[in-house]
Amino acid sequence: MLEVRSARKVFYRGQPDEKVALDNLNLTLATGEFGVVIGSNGAGKSSMLNAISGSLVLDSGKILINGADVTAMPVHKRAARLARVFQDPMRGTAASMTVAENMLLAELRAKSRTFRPGLNAVRLAEYRERLSVLGLGLENRLDTKVELLSGGQRQSLSLIMAVSDRPDVLLLDEHTAALDPRTADIVMQATIRTVSSLKLTTLMVTHNMQHAVDFGDRVIMLDAGKVKLEIAGEEKKNVTVVDLIGHFSVKTDRMLLAS
Repeated sequence: MLEVRSARKVFYRGQPDEKVALDNLNLTLATGEFGVVIGSNGAGKSSMLNAISGSLVLDSGKILINGADVTAMPVHKRAARLARVFQDPMRGTAASMTVAENMLLAELRAKSRTFRPGLNAVRLAEYRERLSVLGLGLENRLDTKVELLSGGQRQSLSLIMAVSDRPDVLLLDEHTAALDPRTADIVMQATIRTVSSLKLTTLMVTHNMQHAVDFGDRVIMLDAGKVKLEIAGEEKKNVTVVDLIGHFSVKTDRMLLAS
């Protein structure tokens, strides 16, 4: 379970360009729930993810993961509880290392800082099994340098690496935005299979309105650092992209551009 309670963050306080990034934001995701966050630029989406991950210190409010208050916990200590996949496919992997070496690095990120006992046969077999879920043939490319992979393959590898330790919460930070539409759909299908199989509590930020409609259990509309609207259950099943844009314009008196 993920809980954001009355989160507030103000940048450049007391200055002419003061900006309220999070305005007493409240959000709760049940264990295993997939939430999709949409909103215009400047709505507070990145600030919210940064606050949850620990890279942004709140002025006030709390972040709880499975009931534990992690508000004051630094990023490296949250690594055992939380994982994040970023927009840039180059960010989540080490380009000069092989696929297998990246997998091992992810496995050990919240544990020891050494490669011992190393890439043994048992680990390699397990990595092949995990990668086969993607349907991209990466299970047969364990010795390939990551820099030789396509953007979609690399982003899919980042996803598998992020969930290797079965985090309590997975954050997807516009993780398909840098990909072409066909590759983005392939990565999203891999994402859904992975999240569903592991029953992960997941929060995905996206500008892709079709993905917001097609995937996840709940759509969360953010504007001016607040949750303006949540759509779930039967309403979520029947909602369209046009509906989302219409709901957003009514709630904010502004238009939400579909991508």
